[in-house]
Amino acid sequence: MTTSLKFLTSVAVPLSVGGLSGIATARGVQEWYPALAKPQFNPPSWVFGPVWTLLYLMMGVAAFLVWQKGWNDEAVRAALALFLVQLALNGLWSVLFFGMRSPGWAFAEIVVLWLSIAATVVLFWRVVAVAGMIMLPYAAWVGFAGVLNGSIWLLNR
Repeated sequence: MTTSLKFLTSVAVPLSVGGLSGIATARGVQEWYPALAKPQFNPPSWVFGPVWTLLYLMMGVAAFLVWQKGWNDEAVRAALALFLVQLALNGLWSVLFFGMRSPGWAFAEIVVLWLSIAATVVLFWRVVAVAGMIMLPYAAWVGFAGVLNGSIWLLNR
């Protein structure tokens, strides 16, 4: 596979998960989410789209940098496999929170998601340190999202 195709694939996969998450989120954001009690630190709604788009792009770049080290390397395969796991968990969160309207289950899931992101950061860092660094804002944002999710769950029980 050419370098250009690897790059496009690496970026397209997380962006596709983001797009699918957006579909799962759309109705809940319009009908259900506005009526929930939220903590004072809840960002304005317009922040989420640009932040997530940037984070999905960064995830893709990080995955590309790891993939460039060669598929025959066991560390690369393990890092990318865990990357795909955390990406699936990322998409599942939107289904749980917005699709199923279940902040409690979404909170439990986001804890697992954050742990999988942290492990991905470590594995990426071992393969290409810059790739691990690129994933740090994502880990920070999901940590914040976890606190926000937990707060919403507690405020609306």
